[in-house]
Amino acid sequence: MSGLDLDRLVAIDVHVHAHRPVGDHPAGDEAVLKGMAEYFRTEHTDGYTVPEIAAYYRERNMAAVVFTVDSGGKDPVPSNEEVARLAAEHADVLVPFVSVDPARGPDGVKTLRRLVAEHPVRGVKFHPGSQAFYPNDPIAYPLYEVIAEHGLIALFHTGHTGVGAGTPGGGGIRLKYGNPMYVDDVAVDFPGMKIILAHPSFPWQDEALSVALHKPDVYIDLSGWSPKYFPPQLVQYANTLLKHKVLFGTDFPMITPERWLSDLDKIGIREEVKPLLLKENAARLLGLP
Repeated sequence: MSGLDLDRLVAIDVHVHAHRPVGDHPAGDEAVLKGMAEYFRTEHTDGYTVPEIAAYYRERNMAAVVFTVDSGGKDPVPSNEEVARLAAEHADVLVPFVSVDPARGPDGVKTLRRLVAEHPVRGVKFHPGSQAFYPNDPIAYPLYEVIAEHGLIALFHTGHTGVGAGTPGGGGIRLKYGNPMYVDDVAVDFPGMKIILAHPSFPWQDEALSVALHKPDVYIDLSGWSPKYFPPQLVQYANTLLKHKVLFGTDFPMITPERWLSDLDKIGIREEVKPLLLKENAARLLGLP
């Protein structure tokens, strides 16, 4: 049961990264984190712990969906268990998602089932670029079966990524996995499973709009980009046909809520759409009372 008081909240950020475990421990893959900070032109290179994220969003009367990312064959830092456990301790502002790399196979499915059984998990984060898989690859389907069985949300990174940007070979990240059209197959094969296409999906924005327009359970979060860089068609659909399916997200700490909200006021989002985008759509999708 969520402890969020929707009347108190001004917004729900559906895309927040926990990069650092509690205690005297370094952030996960500090070189990647530093590179992303340079890409996003931010000074937040150390990452935040889950309690620090809770305090940050509580101070702003906001809630946040928080997660780590499991990829590359190494255990995520911080761990899924830590994120889920600490998010539950701060249930007035945090909603925990977990992340399981499809490459983990049957062991990953067991891990996901255990996480869902032991913690109030609301969704699963996938990063096809970092995890090197197409979303419609059958390797991931056993994980989707668990997600669908438990009424969870599948959150897919789509489009360009700051991970590895500007490094030799892009840090091994292949952008092709981020085309949102591959998620269309997932929406067909798992009807009723809630799906979020994370980020404006450059260079495949039209594909993302088409999938969200065609599939009733596919949403778009607007994280990872300052709104001033949103393509015109994204703003057009957010104002009209997809106004009930767009979600406020930042990619914090790479983009702060203050920066994102300040730039939102510059792009012509209709006043009657802002409450939907900032809070109401996410509250409905997350099943919040």
